[in-house]
Amino acid sequence: MKKTPYYHEVGKEVAVFEKTYENKLPFLLKGPTGTGKSRFVEYMAARLGKKMLTIACNEETSSTDLVGRYIIKGKETVWLDGPLTKAVKEGFIIYLDEIAEARPDVIVAIHPLTDHRRELYIDKLGETIKAHPGFMLVASFNPGYQRGFKELKPSTKQRFIAMSFSYPEAPVEQEILVQETGISKDIAKKLVTIAAKIRNLTDLGLTETVSTRLLVDAAHLIRSGLPKRLAVHVAVVEPLSDEYEILQALRDLTDLLI
Repeated sequence: MKKTPYYHEVGKEVAVFEKTYENKLPFLLKGPTGTGKSRFVEYMAARLGKKMLTIACNEETSSTDLVGRYIIKGKETVWLDGPLTKAVKEGFIIYLDEIAEARPDVIVAIHPLTDHRRELYIDKLGETIKAHPGFMLVASFNPGYQRGFKELKPSTKQRFIAMSFSYPEAPVEQEILVQETGISKDIAKKLVTIAAKIRNLTDLGLTETVSTRLLVDAAHLIRSGLPKRLAVHVAVVEPLSDEYEILQALRDLTDLLI
């Protein structure tokens, strides 16, 4: 039996998700990268005993990738269902991670699944499929990433039950590090302090700031024996910027804190 992934609830997100699933509604997670959105969906799928399919959306992700396509098999041309079609038919949870990154035709394809119709139209087959009662559409996006370029339209967002995710409070983030990696509470506290300091450095102009995911990575490296400062440099500092001056400033800051 698959183990339920660790997740620390910070609000009422578990109850909201369960009721959203119960009422056969789509669910949207909003928030920066590394705040636990994907882990939460994995946790809820395990909690509900549901199979989950995850699609990491990017600028090349099209409706064909999700719905399906004809392929050549031997001397025949056969239809191959995409992950969305499979989830609709079999009643899985499908998670479209960073949906705003996908091509516009993806949004068009999922619209009939996000209202009372709960159906998928496959234009290449001329068929409309009613969603299995257990089907659930979940999506996520980062509202602050590439603002103005990769945004969801208000009309699309209003089709979802939505919740915002952010970085946990310090005590919760420390507990996450301890539970995830087995790191000591003292080191966990120092890592969380580093994250808080960098998150407050708005004048550096970082595209992304320190995520809980980066802290978990650093904790794993430290737990396995890598020197603490080196672990923080490679797991936390280096992923944040390519600018030498910014990296040096971040290294100096983190070296003072650990």
